[in-house]
Amino acid sequence: MNSESGTIDAGGFTLQYLIEGSGPPTIVIGSALYYPRVFSNQLREHLRLVFLDHRGFARAPATIDPASFKLETVVDDVERARQALGLGRVMVMGHSGHSYMALEYAKRYPDSVSHVVMIGIAPDLSADSVEAVARYWRESVSPERKALFEANLQRLPDEELAHLPLSERFITAYIRNGAKIWFDPKFDSTPLWEGVELNEVFEHIWGEVFPAIDITQSLDALDRPVFLALGRYDFLVAPPSSWDRVRPAFKDLTVRVFERSGHTPQFEEAGLFDAELLGWLKSKP
Repeated sequence: MNSESGTIDAGGFTLQYLIEGSGPPTIVIGSALYYPRVFSNQLREHLRLVFLDHRGFARAPATIDPASFKLETVVDDVERARQALGLGRVMVMGHSGHSYMALEYAKRYPDSVSHVVMIGIAPDLSADSVEAVARYWRESVSPERKALFEANLQRLPDEELAHLPLSERFITAYIRNGAKIWFDPKFDSTPLWEGVELNEVFEHIWGEVFPAIDITQSLDALDRPVFLALGRYDFLVAPPSSWDRVRPAFKDLTVRVFERSGHTPQFEEAGLFDAELLGWLKSKP
């Protein structure tokens, strides 16, 4: 398998990248350590996957410029990396909140983008969406899954996690909350997080930037096709029905709900995800 790795300097942040596979170049925004672990080797036979840190996962400078906390700064880093790596026109992909980064990148740099892929995300992270996912959990989940979640919560209550450093706190909570994240409520995601580090940019973007995003802004000018992959058992974000109100704002949106997946269908139903994504790409030359 073709493989290349290195780093790119972005305002003092050291962004790691890992390039694997062959085919049309596809930037996967997020962690260059975590995300290679959740996409299949088979997909690498069809796409040249460029796994790229954003500033929240990167080695940070001693003093962080306030501009580093802005979404447009993070999006500009993606364009910096695309140019530095000589990728030409790319498909851009984001999972979870990184879906917003992928979409905003396509809006900001449309000439650099051929397609957009968003995975495991709601149209927003507003208070209404938070209530929607809470309701989805209350009304849709088996007693066994709820009991497992509560047992994990009692074993590791939030109060015990609060004093931990950011990386350890976030990753420990993510693993603990597996019943809300994975189709298999007992799945242990610990190996996926090995070596991953977070910094305060990550915390700010998730806590302040993402909840304020309105994805419909400037969406009328985006003519690139968008593929949206959702898991039926994803209880981290609002359910698939939450997308109904914003669908008309997209010029070309394809939605695929994976029935045996939670938050990460590209990992949980890898074969089906790959087939659906590649079939969509073939239909959207």
